[in-house]
Amino acid sequence: MKFLSLEPFVPSGKDFEASKNLFLEMGFKISWNAGDYVGFENNGCKFILQKYDNTAFAENFMLSVHVDDIEEFSATLKDKQLADKFGIKIGRITSQPYGKELNIIDLAGVCWHFVQ
Repeated sequence: MKFLSLEPFVPSGKDFEASKNLFLEMGFKISWNAGDYVGFENNGCKFILQKYDNTAFAENFMLSVHVDDIEEFSATLKDKQLADKFGIKIGRITSQPYGKELNIIDLAGVCWHFVQ
């Protein structure tokens, strides 16, 4: 058995449209749209944004996304003022045993670990 990909369903929180716009601004592109489900992709990194609002679930859901340049990614988020625009939380770059990491809490409360 060979696994080919992993595409988690990510809850949008209360504002599905704002969540879609956040991920577009972060650099993902919409690869397909089925109304309440939208496929996002960036260089083979994929997830499905689901129109779903469950705070308890979202606040206990974490994803790890590997990027090639965490400093550039952080600067891009700051230049676009995504924290102010969307009311999300963007941490500082920290060193972890597995690499440099930048945490983002999205609109639903999901914690995204961007790692280089």
